[in-house]
Amino acid sequence: MVDFTSEFPLTANYTYLNTASCGLLSNSLVAWRREHDRKLLEGGSIFRDTHKAHIIEIRETIARFFQTIVSNVAMVPNFSFGLNVLIDGLSRGQKVLLIESDYPSVNWPFERRDFDIAYVPMASNLEEHISEAFQKQQPEIFAFSLVQYVSGLKLDMEFLKELKSTYPDTLFIVDGTQFLGTTNFNFNESPLDIIGASAYKWLLSGYGNGLFLIKEHAQDRIHPKFIGYNSADADFSKKNDIEFIGHLEPGHQDTLNYGSLGESLKFLEGIGMSNIESHLDDLTAQIKAELSAMDLLNQLGAPRSNMSTIFNIKGDQALFQKLKENNIIGSLRGDGIRLSFHLYNTQQDLEHLFAVLKGQK
Repeated sequence: MVDFTSEFPLTANYTYLNTASCGLLSNSLVAWRREHDRKLLEGGSIFRDTHKAHIIEIRETIARFFQTIVSNVAMVPNFSFGLNVLIDGLSRGQKVLLIESDYPSVNWPFERRDFDIAYVPMASNLEEHISEAFQKQQPEIFAFSLVQYVSGLKLDMEFLKELKSTYPDTLFIVDGTQFLGTTNFNFNESPLDIIGASAYKWLLSGYGNGLFLIKEHAQDRIHPKFIGYNSADADFSKKNDIEFIGHLEPGHQDTLNYGSLGESLKFLEGIGMSNIESHLDDLTAQIKAELSAMDLLNQLGAPRSNMSTIFNIKGDQALFQKLKENNIIGSLRGDGIRLSFHLYNTQQDLEHLFAVLKGQK
């Protein structure tokens, strides 16, 4: 992987292991954002008149990046907004399976509505618990984070494919916020019916933008009620003939924020997602081996071979402060310290982290 210090200048002075909290903006993106706002400043509505073509281009970029079709793509301000719009369009009383201690923005929207909810316990053998719950509950909807935000536990995609094959009518609704941007993901070939994400983490796009990918058969089962002028593409004649995605995009679309997403996806494409995935695989293999040798991995992550780019290590406030004093940036999460790695992390970052954890610095 190339040296990204010039694109992400913070990494020149810090070992930044906190993408799971906030992904970094690149210099290229910040320059694009400045130019966008200069054009809006100087052009006003003259510049804004070009927004429809820009939104179409962004949507096409998202579809290409995640290997799906344009009509499956919705641009939303964040994951939480999009999920609430979608599940407001679901028939009430359906059996929903959730994971205990999953991200609140996954569980809370279902819990506040009239669904028949069951839970699987968070455990290192999570897939086994899910299989048992499906056999017992046969849920109509399974909603979950593909990567757990506290522990970094990542559900096995091959397991999900087998599960979907056995229960094809169960709707898989997925939070991919801690997943999209870490691997070369093909939505059309995945077992997932719906995946959404806020784009300020691994997609490196800043705040105020996100996306949902929704397969056609899933669109047929959801009847969203949200509506606005933009839902009809600002055309009065389309009021009673609104396409599904329009319900997730009821108002004016922000070309700065969604444009940032489009620019970041093109930046990642330029590097190559296969290259990024390979780099992250190498880092995570080294990290797991070293943290395991130091007996620092939490109980959820230690026995699993299928790792994400997030690790939660045993540690208290004192260790967290020691890391900060050595310019290592992470987050306190759960009972430990969460460390997360992205394309701008290097071998030198790992060596620095390991030296501090071993008391050598």
